[in-house]
Amino acid sequence: MNSYHHIEKEDPELFTALDGEENRQAEGLELIPSENYVSRAVKEAMASSLTNKYAEGYPGKRYYGGQEFTDAVETLAIERAKKLFGAAYANVQPLGGANANIAMYMALLEPGDTVLGMDLSHGGHLTHGHPVTYLTKIFNFVRYGMKDVETGEIDYDDMCRVAKEVRPKIILAGFSAYPRELEYVKFIEIAREVGALAVMDIAHIAGLIAGKVAKNPFDYGFDVMTTTTHKTLRGPRGGMILTRESEDIAKKIDKAVFPGFQGGPHMHQIAAKAVSFHEALHPSFALYAKQIIANTHAMEKVFKAHAIRMITGGSDNHLLLLDAWKSFGISGGEAESLLDRAGITLNKNTIADDTRKPMDPSGIRLGTPAITTRGLREPESARVASLMVEILTKRDDITVEHVKKEVRNLALAHPIPESFI
Repeated sequence: MNSYHHIEKEDPELFTALDGEENRQAEGLELIPSENYVSRAVKEAMASSLTNKYAEGYPGKRYYGGQEFTDAVETLAIERAKKLFGAAYANVQPLGGANANIAMYMALLEPGDTVLGMDLSHGGHLTHGHPVTYLTKIFNFVRYGMKDVETGEIDYDDMCRVAKEVRPKIILAGFSAYPRELEYVKFIEIAREVGALAVMDIAHIAGLIAGKVAKNPFDYGFDVMTTTTHKTLRGPRGGMILTRESEDIAKKIDKAVFPGFQGGPHMHQIAAKAVSFHEALHPSFALYAKQIIANTHAMEKVFKAHAIRMITGGSDNHLLLLDAWKSFGISGGEAESLLDRAGITLNKNTIADDTRKPMDPSGIRLGTPAITTRGLREPESARVASLMVEILTKRDDITVEHVKKEVRNLALAHPIPESFI
């Protein structure tokens, strides 16, 4: 369906790209675990007249006039976010997950302070202290990792030892490519022992927490949670910072976001967040979250049956990390490219102790949020996993074309929905 009538008329070159992306999404299957589809209501909010409005400040405390409706929008987003995650305070202005993490550091740390976070190669995120980021020039990041790559067990004893040695101001939980659930009690025990704040980056599992199929770190005493609003939460691309109970921490976070780090908030984006939070509060969202897990396990069974090496041996959440190099004799980059040709989109990814370079690593990362949104269930998810194995094993043009046709038929049989309620 052509949704870009004015663009088609005024900017044909851009229209060609947008229309191509519409078709790519409609005819292919999205397995990147950080991607999802949004409802028509979220799209409408993103395209609303709020894109015209500057709104520096916070509800009731703006620097410009004409804010009665922006205040209403942001207040809705805040109250819905608090209800979803059991938070006392919420800042919905961060433009993305990285922005949320950076603002959190700026609020809670002084230059030179130490953060203990997960190693990127063991599942962490760039903003958790990877040396390539500018953050490492400001703060001291020390990393922890898995004790057993085959089971995913975190080395909590070593984490405790390191924490006592470096005395971090923040112990940061959370991940970008870790398929297991963390032992939040141990994080809290270590944080309290060394006097650190406990922060959880829930970007990947926010929707699973909201849908009550993953544990809520706030229930275990975490002080702050940062997150994106897309991925499993199925909202617009954006970020958010949640505070469990400390008003002092919440005030520091608000000042760090604005005016400390960002300028005027993107009110159209905040309106879209409010819509997606409304959708996530609906009972149907819990069923969606439950199905995400079921579909992941269906794919996991197929990979186990074919003796495919999965980092941590499987998954407790929405994502799987496969060792393409050991399982198929090809790099993660080659695997990504092959599957892309067949309409199955995922991403190459480093694995723990990877011997290959980051731009062509050993692993591939995949997940089920987007295909679950389209209505695929266990049988279809298992079939997609089987098609992946077929392509990555045979790797010939005939197989790729055959799978591409099946993928297209499966995608068209499960169109992207326009409404989730």
